[in-house]
Amino acid sequence: MITYCDANLDDLPFIVDVYNSTIAGRMVTADTSPVSLESKLAWFHQHNSNNRPLWLIKYQNQSCGWISLSSFYGRPAYSGTVEVSLYIHEHFRGKKIGQYMLAQIEEYARKIGINVILSYVFGHNIPSIGLFNKMQYQQWGFFPKVAELDGIKRDLIILGKSLI
Repeated sequence: MITYCDANLDDLPFIVDVYNSTIAGRMVTADTSPVSLESKLAWFHQHNSNNRPLWLIKYQNQSCGWISLSSFYGRPAYSGTVEVSLYIHEHFRGKKIGQYMLAQIEEYARKIGINVILSYVFGHNIPSIGLFNKMQYQQWGFFPKVAELDGIKRDLIILGKSLI
């Protein structure tokens, strides 16, 4: 029912569309206006199937979202730590796709020697916090009122999980 594969450049328009669809809700991303396909090309090319995957997720053979692991802080000492990003199209939420995909990416991360997975979540994003809590992530950081969305100061929570 849920499958995934390495994303290719032809998937980037869908990936960007799903990302952009979350902007108006002001709960998921700090971007305040839609991003362009061109602006995501470098980000896309930072991913690879060896250690920083970008997976296209399908539900009943229909593209429904994406998940990725990105380098944390960009310095060699942090190579065993990654940031996870997970975006599910609104029509597919509530089907346990997020739980399944987090479990899959954690299994993959363990196999390639990743020790820590982090996620950055707005404090008012209760659904995402609930998902990560369900998957045994813990709050490792709290940054009060560091973001401003439509004139409202928002907290950022760093959720983390040790895989060792």
